[in-house]
Amino acid sequence: MKVLVIGNGGREHAIVQALAKSPKVEKIYAMKGNAGIGELAELVSVDYCDIKAVGDWVDAHTEIDYTVIAPDDPLALGLADELEGRGHRVFGPRKNAAIIEASKAFSKELMKKYNIPTAKYETFSSYEEAKAYVETCEIPVVLKADGLALGKGVLICKTREEAIEGVKEMMLDKKFGTAGNKIVVEEFLEGPEVSALAFTDGKTIKPMITSCDHKRALTGDLGLNTGGMGTFSPAPFYGEKTQKEVMEKIMIPTVQAMNAEGRTFKGVLYFGLMKTKDGMKVIEYNSRFGDPETQVILPMLKTDLMEIFEAVTDERLDEVEIEWEEGCCVCLVLASGGYPEKYEKGKEITIGDLDEGVVLCHAGTAMKDGKLVTSGGRVLGVCAKGADIEEARKKAYKNAEKIKFDGMYYRTDIGVKYRDVERE
Repeated sequence: MKVLVIGNGGREHAIVQALAKSPKVEKIYAMKGNAGIGELAELVSVDYCDIKAVGDWVDAHTEIDYTVIAPDDPLALGLADELEGRGHRVFGPRKNAAIIEASKAFSKELMKKYNIPTAKYETFSSYEEAKAYVETCEIPVVLKADGLALGKGVLICKTREEAIEGVKEMMLDKKFGTAGNKIVVEEFLEGPEVSALAFTDGKTIKPMITSCDHKRALTGDLGLNTGGMGTFSPAPFYGEKTQKEVMEKIMIPTVQAMNAEGRTFKGVLYFGLMKTKDGMKVIEYNSRFGDPETQVILPMLKTDLMEIFEAVTDERLDEVEIEWEEGCCVCLVLASGGYPEKYEKGKEITIGDLDEGVVLCHAGTAMKDGKLVTSGGRVLGVCAKGADIEEARKKAYKNAEKIKFDGMYYRTDIGVKYRDVERE
């Protein structure tokens, strides 16, 4: 098979690495890809948010057997619908299902309607009404831009002044562009967070191993929200009892709710969850693989990823036995100085000899004049496996020291979260 992968980050590099291992996959194309992806795939310079242009390109390249749509934007724009409508095989939900991520208001209303546990909330399209609400609501409070904001459209406000300023930033100053035209104001929940992803064909749900993300830019969960500064897998507190609760109260009801709404979801459904004193609750949904969660999940997958993708497309996921490796995996993100705000690109990257089994997932990289250079805020993910999280994190940090570029920074505490949380 010849496969096209849409996207250009660390998540897509992890997907390409997994597909490259499949005996079913003969050749991979990537749109637009990055320097690391370019080592395994033929790069295609087409704007993947121009869904007609993508459709035209796939039509013209009749050798393409299958397309994997990884990022949220093209899914929300209806790229899966466009390609399917042209007769192509696709992995990724249609536009009417991808709304579960594309609109926070939709997802909150879905959970409310179908009694899926989540935080209490209010939705506002008026700045004055939102401001009036946060002037009297309980504090702390969480503000969420309704639309897509590259994983950054969430503000946790610990004071009323922060909440009032946050509403202004989102709705008047357009900090997250049009994504903040409507906002969700949500009660602040406390507890350990976990990313629980699952493959689903709309009928069968097959959970993946869990992972824990680190959103804040700086060590100790300080600094601004980012797209993710590192992950580890599996979540140490997430045992069989918790998995049973999540499957029965959250995963199955969500897939059934989407079916009931005429929005059958086929692809990867991402459940951002929090273990509260009242049980597991949904913090957010995503309609695709997470980034950087994918970088610790797919290295642990023993089953052929292409086989899973095709089973989802053909609605026969129940026939596939998905197996995972024992042990743990850690991904440490190396970022450009100044990220997630202003940062410079084009810094030369040097990489020493990495230990056997340590894998780099390129995110913001490019080739320029024969040299590997930075081209984004999150530059590389250093992914390492071990018998336990401590062994994996030591290996990741040891190998991060072998990589250099001007302004490089990373958190020093990836993998130490939740050590003392009871496993259930």
